[in-house]
Amino acid sequence: MINAPRGTNDILPPESAKWNYIESKAKYIFDLYNYDEIRTPIFEYTELFQRGIGEATDIVEKEMYTFEDKSGRSLTLRPEGTASVVRSFLENKIYGKAQPTKYFYIGPMFRYERPQAGRYRQFYQLGVEVFGTQDPMVDAEVIALGMAYMDILGLKDLQLYINSIGCPDCRPQYLETLTEYLNNNKDDLCDDCKNRIDKNPLRVLDCKNDSCQCVIKNAPKIIDHLCEECEVHFNSLQKNLKNINIDYELDPTLVRGLDYYTKTAFEVKYEGLGAQDTIFGGGRYDKLADEIGSKDIPGIGFALGIERLLLTLDKQDIDIPIDKSIDIYLTTIGLKAKNASFELLEKFRKKGIKAEIDYQDRSVGGQMKSADRMNATYTVIIGENELESGKATVRNMKNGEEQEIKLQSIVERIEKMI
Repeated sequence: MINAPRGTNDILPPESAKWNYIESKAKYIFDLYNYDEIRTPIFEYTELFQRGIGEATDIVEKEMYTFEDKSGRSLTLRPEGTASVVRSFLENKIYGKAQPTKYFYIGPMFRYERPQAGRYRQFYQLGVEVFGTQDPMVDAEVIALGMAYMDILGLKDLQLYINSIGCPDCRPQYLETLTEYLNNNKDDLCDDCKNRIDKNPLRVLDCKNDSCQCVIKNAPKIIDHLCEECEVHFNSLQKNLKNINIDYELDPTLVRGLDYYTKTAFEVKYEGLGAQDTIFGGGRYDKLADEIGSKDIPGIGFALGIERLLLTLDKQDIDIPIDKSIDIYLTTIGLKAKNASFELLEKFRKKGIKAEIDYQDRSVGGQMKSADRMNATYTVIIGENELESGKATVRNMKNGEEQEIKLQSIVERIEKMI
């Protein structure tokens, strides 16, 4: 027996219906906010993620699925969506059109991590990206879009955390201050964070290790070291969130796990999830296009893990409506009736009527049980007698009432009944 690789899973009915539901709700919200869908390749050249995400990040150092193709080129299964979307935006010269550009995406991502609840090696994300504007009002819109999606799904008790992580003008001075502090407290840091001090000190602030948390708690705060431009931008973001009644908390240690973020960083959490409590997060990445394609194009977005979202819905006892019913079940008696009913089956479907028929040559009683299991609204019973008389018996499966309807008009009649 060959099993699915560790960290992957099959999405089977009725679970797949839940996925369809939350994706349809997402697409409704995306359309409401005027975001268009983009679909990028599942694998890219490895350099894209090394340059975009940052070589000193855990994703690039430890988690990417990288391989060489038959021509010796290094390729990587995408570990996140933003770098690919930026690459596509640049490669297709979308920046030459009127801006801003607003995209959404839904698809699988891949990271070699220890599988746990809501986190898999093949996992699915939906996300949004906006290019071509530095307006902090857009930052607020992106956050508002995410919160509107949470609201339409019925999620409660969520907490939005925001921070500003500065820009290339003000961050270097902060990093000097932070590095000095971390070196002074190096003995209390985990081995990973000790290595991060010189490579990427901001990553230390993202560590969940208990001993590191004690150090992080008293670390210099980046919002105290912002330049005037970043401070004005962050204050404006807060004002815009207040204007549209979105509550938030400031989290000066929030830096996210990717190197490309500048200015705004945010996360939405639900404490009922435990240690891995972030449902979605994102931020501004005004220098990512420059890193990837030497273009000065600002951007902002967020990503949301679908598995983590489903886990949150389950934790909050939110039932996702799944329609397992069908409109018509054709119950047949004899081969002649079955052949005639198969033609009728397609006529129903072409009218938009959800119909099914028995392919297992079950008895009439067995077929009626199948109709009941499928939650059929009506059952049409057709045998040789019905074919000769030109009439079929139609049973209402909800109240048991029966009526005879002429076969030549049965599709139109049932269409009206439904």
